[in-house]
Amino acid sequence: MADKTGRCMCGAVSFVATDMAGNFSRCHCKMCQRWASGPYDGVQVESTKLSFGEGDNISVFRSSHFAERANCKICGSAVFWRLTSGPYVGKTSVALGLLDDTDGMMMTSELFVDLKNSTSFLPDDRQQMTSEDVAKIVADF
Repeated sequence: MADKTGRCMCGAVSFVATDMAGNFSRCHCKMCQRWASGPYDGVQVESTKLSFGEGDNISVFRSSHFAERANCKICGSAVFWRLTSGPYVGKTSVALGLLDDTDGMMMTSELFVDLKNSTSFLPDDRQQMTSEDVAKIVADF
């Protein structure tokens, strides 16, 4: 367990999580695929140990009869999802990509693996570019 900070893409939503899990889960359900444009990687934390910065930039919506999801009102970043009924109420799954530091985070479970689509499998011969490679391309724009 560790204390973690994070923010959305534009910075309008920021948070501090106390005693956050050191692992994450990947969900392949169709709702997550539509919401996150692919599998959703989430890190679980007790909801009472998650605090957001000032401002009302989070939009929470009921995504199913058992859960709700949140996005940044400004940039649209996926922020979290959480169950609204059942034994796991009181826990929030924060989007892994929002964390300022993911060092040491390990995937420990995958959900809805029967719904994985072809984009979840990475071919060995795919093009791979470094930050420097991409910066050279962007500089030409």
